Amino acid sequence: MIERKILPVKSDVIFRMFFADERNLDLLTGFLKSVLRLPDDEYSEIVITDPYLLPEYVGDKLAIIDVKLHTKSRKIIHIEIQLHITPEMRERIVFYDAKLITEQLGSGGKYHTIQKVVSIIITDEELIQSSPRYHHRFVFYDFEAGVEFSDIIEIHTLELKKLPERDDGTELYDWAKFIAAESEEDLEMVAEMNPQIQKAVVKLRELSADERARDMYERREKAMRDIDSRERWARAEGKAEGKAEEREMWQNVVADKDAEIARLREKLENGK
Repeated sequence: MIERKILPVKSDVIFRMFFADERNLDLLTGFLKSVLRLPDDEYSEIVITDPYLLPEYVGDKLAIIDVKLHTKSRKIIHIEIQLHITPEMRERIVFYDAKLITEQLGSGGKYHTIQKVVSIIITDEELIQSSPRYHHRFVFYDFEAGVEFSDIIEIHTLELKKLPERDDGTELYDWAKFIAAESEEDLEMVAEMNPQIQKAVVKLRELSADERARDMYERREKAMRDIDSRERWARAEGKAEGKAEEREMWQNVVADKDAEIARLREKLENGK
């Protein structure tokens, strides 16, 4: 159970408010370095795209509240967190990354100007069920030849449910435990991992004391609950309608069979 006094980083709206805050660029950089293989110089000029969270997105469950940024060489990094996996999630991610590629080419644009697009997808459920690892990196790759075709699109997945109980000694593990924390006790344990995580915990406590942040979080949670409730009602109604349609179908089948039997009986009687 999430304690009232601390806001969970794995809420998409809190994740964005925390990591898209330009005052927390050093923390965002630390997280990115733990995930990616980019040269350190790339992080020297990070620019967050649209750092301001629009209030109308908070109440829209369909809105993807993410963090998007450019590195020094204009590489595009897109980070999103999803608590629940949807059937079309992989296709949506690939489509979105492809869109970030095509948007770079204006009229008369040259292919050599296209910059790398990196997505970091954090989930609270298992996305890659065929592997026990909590972090994966996907690129265009020939598995049979062992040759990478291109890393122009790079997709990282971070599955919080797969985090091992024992520290694996990586910075990524520390950040993943921070994001997954659900209580003050969890945060106190995470804060002991390294100084940067300790600073992140302090910043999260400051954000949790902000009434605007708490209001946006509660509005987002209410919107999610309301729409989930409507979806459950719609599914229940659909099942009820489906059962009614099934009954009607079998009633029609029986009626057709009865009519056919009556016609055969009539023919037999007339033929006597």
